[in-house]
Amino acid sequence: MNPKPANRLINETSPYLLQHAHNPVDWFAWGEEAFSEARVKNKPILLSIGYSACHWCHVMERESFENEKIAALMNELFVNIKVDREERPDLDEIYMSAVQMLTGRGGWPMTLFLTPERKPFYGGTYFPPEDRGGMPGFPKILMRVNQAFRERPADVEKSVTQILSALQRMSEAQQSEKVFSPNVIAEGAQNIARAYDSDNGGLGQAPKFPNAGVYELFLRHYHHSRNDRYLEMVTHTLTKMAQGGIYDHVGGGFHRYSVDARWLVPHFEKMLYDNAQLVRIYAQAFTIANNPLFKTVVDETCAYLLREMLHPEGGFYSTQDADSEGEEGKFFVWTPAEINQLIGEEAGEIFGRIYDVSEQGNFAETNILHPILTVEQASKYFRKDPSEIEQRIAAAKQTLFSAREKRIKPFRDEKIITAWNGLMLSGFAEAMKISPRDEYSEATNRTIEFIFAKLFRDGFLLHTYQDGKAKLLGYLDDYAFLAVGLLDVCEVLFDRSLLDRSIELCEIMLREFWDDKDGGFFFTGKSHEQLISRAKPIFDASIPSGNAMATQLLLRLHHITGREEYRERAEKVLRAYYDAMESQPFGFAHLLCALDFYLTKPKEIIIVGERQDPATRELLQAIHSLYLPNRTLQLASPQASLENISPLLQGKIQTDGKPTVFVCHNYTCSAPVTRWAELKPLLES
Repeated sequence: MNPKPANRLINETSPYLLQHAHNPVDWFAWGEEAFSEARVKNKPILLSIGYSACHWCHVMERESFENEKIAALMNELFVNIKVDREERPDLDEIYMSAVQMLTGRGGWPMTLFLTPERKPFYGGTYFPPEDRGGMPGFPKILMRVNQAFRERPADVEKSVTQILSALQRMSEAQQSEKVFSPNVIAEGAQNIARAYDSDNGGLGQAPKFPNAGVYELFLRHYHHSRNDRYLEMVTHTLTKMAQGGIYDHVGGGFHRYSVDARWLVPHFEKMLYDNAQLVRIYAQAFTIANNPLFKTVVDETCAYLLREMLHPEGGFYSTQDADSEGEEGKFFVWTPAEINQLIGEEAGEIFGRIYDVSEQGNFAETNILHPILTVEQASKYFRKDPSEIEQRIAAAKQTLFSAREKRIKPFRDEKIITAWNGLMLSGFAEAMKISPRDEYSEATNRTIEFIFAKLFRDGFLLHTYQDGKAKLLGYLDDYAFLAVGLLDVCEVLFDRSLLDRSIELCEIMLREFWDDKDGGFFFTGKSHEQLISRAKPIFDASIPSGNAMATQLLLRLHHITGREEYRERAEKVLRAYYDAMESQPFGFAHLLCALDFYLTKPKEIIIVGERQDPATRELLQAIHSLYLPNRTLQLASPQASLENISPLLQGKIQTDGKPTVFVCHNYTCSAPVTRWAELKPLLES
């Protein structure tokens, strides 16, 4: 059988674009070739944006883009452009905003209709191949949009003008005249908590997303207020997630989100950015709650990431698909017969009772594993010792894992995205605090070296690496997330070069992305391709907003380096969005965390000691065991020229030749201490 002929996408590196390289659609990649074609033929542009792990993107491809008749209509009426949102988040940011203005909602696949000048005038998300459930079929949409473009140019121009004007307003900010107050953080946490699901944890009902940033905000608020409700909301949610089907109980790691309110049935794709952020919040929660389940989740998720998502040279891949063999979730689900055949009927009965395995199933006549009995409950039910139950569960999971490895795995998108690797560095930094394993530090160091060897060129970060090729100038997220990740790792491994690199990235970020007029950071730099709008991301989505992370970075570096410019820029961002944080806190969890850091002012911890000295390591381990969201931590050798490292280190020397700690806060430093019993009260005060 002859393979289907290839279109232009066959020359791309993005796995998502390559998935569409044999569609009968005459796809273009984003670029001048497509725009020229549209101008010469005076055709509107059909812009389709998605990503490789997107289930409904695959559905629309099967239903429409592989349909010869629909493809012919697309080719006749439009110049068709396919974009990978993970590769071009700048385009996704702009055109998603346009879709949300037009329809009141967004999502992927995203379908936009543009003028030859790349200006949007109509759009939506998924369209079915025929009229269905009140939705017009895609062919009908194609014909109506093309007709409007040809016959009603005034209407098209009016729509374009309205959208562009709204996009412009989104990038503008008004400096608040209000006095910053910690009440905004407390009230923001209270307002978000109104959406809390007290039965199942999480926010709202179905579908339910992890929202790691919100729980970081809750932990900070608990840290200040000692209001147990906020800690309980975090620990309850993390427990419910870890016991739900959203967590992979055989292989570790989290799926994208839950389609139900109980965290049972996930969309099965696994995203690097979700797992990075969840490792971080579970590790932070462990330092407060000391729940062994949280540490298990951290270690199992890190094991999954190291096993499945790590490039041999370093750097983490972006996603794993939801589908395998054309079915969503097939790789992850089980029948009782499969389990009994693998581990035997007696063990299968115990395992199945604990993990809710039944003949009728909980997902399309198969079973998503999730524990419904504790070890203690199972021990009483089966009249067996708890240790035996634990051993049987561990053995069963290992057997199921080995068997599952022989299945056809979901597709893995092996793009390495700089920003998401920055989030992963932050996640591993937190994991190393509670689990100082060599494999964590080794993978972290290899990833950092990989990024600077492959994705840093001519003084600029690049956004993505695939099949030996790095391309696309880095965006705000790449600089902010990576610089924060380097700083987080530096406070665990104490490699001075990491601080230097973080500062270097911060300087480039300020030069390229800062808005001199209104303050804040644009998503694209001065050296980027000029688009129809220059977006300024301020709202958290599935990842933190670039402006929030950049602000956190500036504040932390200010307290380490003493540079006033960093504080001034951070303050300007906070002032630009202070009123918005007050009125709509849900989208600003990470910026509210930055405001908390700014108002509280960090505990600036300086240790003068040798890193390999057991006494130094013991002090560091004790510091890492505490939840200290607002702190900086520096380690300096007594032999170093301290004034060249940080102003805070000047004049700091050891006491009696022992590792010595100084704690500074709000422009005042403590007397030097050498014992944990003396240090702990200084940190907790």
